[in-house]
Amino acid sequence: MKLLVDNNLPPRLARGLGAFFDEEHIVIHIKEKFGRGNLSDEDWIKLLGREGHWCVLTADRNIAKKRPSRQLFLACGLIGFFPSPSVAKWPMERLAARLLTLWPSLVNLSESVSSGCYEISATGERLRGF
Repeated sequence: MKLLVDNNLPPRLARGLGAFFDEEHIVIHIKEKFGRGNLSDEDWIKLLGREGHWCVLTADRNIAKKRPSRQLFLACGLIGFFPSPSVAKWPMERLAARLLTLWPSLVNLSESVSSGCYEISATGERLRGF
């Protein structure tokens, strides 16, 4: 799986997950991938769409809920993982632990759907599409 961590989550989360899954998956923060973090959503969505097969971890739920961002996100074949509002407020180590718990589900979705938006909730082993 290729996972981009968006600007609203810290680079250390991407580095930690990237180190943990070094040989199996690519996990990179947007600032590292593009050399800067101030790209518009439209720009980085299009760039990832051109590369293909990217997933995105972001707390910016507007991408999943508002047009035209949602339409562009899905049309570009991206899979988004969005922490629920309560999960997005958790300390970073707790969020990282939750992501590790859900990692098999994230990978499964990345391999079985062509695009979509999924919520990372505080409990359960499944992600809810929205």
